Amino acid sequence: MEYYELKITFPEVVEEEDTGIIVAELGDLGFDSFQQEENVLNGYVSAVSLEERRTEIDAYIRTLEADLLKCEWSKMENIDWNEVWESNFEPIQVGDLCCVRAPFHQPGTCRYDIVIMPKMSFGTGHHATTYLMIENMFRMDIQGKNGLDMGCGTGILAILAVKLGAAFMDAVDIDDWAVENSRENTKANGTDRRISVMQGDASRLHATHYDFILANINRNVLLQDMGTYASCLEPGGEMLLSGFLEPDVPAIVDCAGKQGLKLVDHREKDGWQLVRVRKA
Repeated sequence: MEYYELKITFPEVVEEEDTGIIVAELGDLGFDSFQQEENVLNGYVSAVSLEERRTEIDAYIRTLEADLLKCEWSKMENIDWNEVWESNFEPIQVGDLCCVRAPFHQPGTCRYDIVIMPKMSFGTGHHATTYLMIENMFRMDIQGKNGLDMGCGTGILAILAVKLGAAFMDAVDIDDWAVENSRENTKANGTDRRISVMQGDASRLHATHYDFILANINRNVLLQDMGTYASCLEPGGEMLLSGFLEPDVPAIVDCAGKQGLKLVDHREKDGWQLVRVRKA
């Protein structure tokens, strides 16, 4: 697949937490991998996604340039994506509860050790949202229940849910590479018999009901599909929603409320947000 690189140069060295909003915005526009070092953030987008979203991407780049950031495009020739993804994948450790790592990392000392081969469905740098989702799954009662991992990516959350005792999980993602990667990872972690990985969007959920839903996506998708999620959730069921920033919380909570979902908890990490809601 043909890819393009957007090189964003800052006037001075920046930390990852300082580029989180840019990463989130570009992620919403179809970018699927990022690399950052010192004062440069590189974003990678497929030629297909660039063509589909070019007008929106160009408009966003103009806002960056208005803030005196230098933005340069280049076409990637025979890029070693394994090297890109591996260099961008950092292990996630949630206290002593759960470790998420790639095969090339040393085993963790957590209660649950999940091995993920990141490939294309990781590398976005949004580790804080994964951390939030994992941490708050331990606060939910999912033993023996059926759940949904919406926007599953690598399948991390579905895998952990099964390890925590969930009876069965559906894992859904719109991208074929994520579906393939999730299937590989569920098998590698011995959870594939209790996880069904499907390609598609919220339209796949119209006749299904769940005891809990995990959705680590982004603001726009969550707002667009909240009604579908709510209709699929059993009374008393809970949803964990993440993938958005602090300014987005009121809109997420308000949208959930209109669907009969009551706010139970709100957590934050490195600027990223999570809300937990329950259906009456």
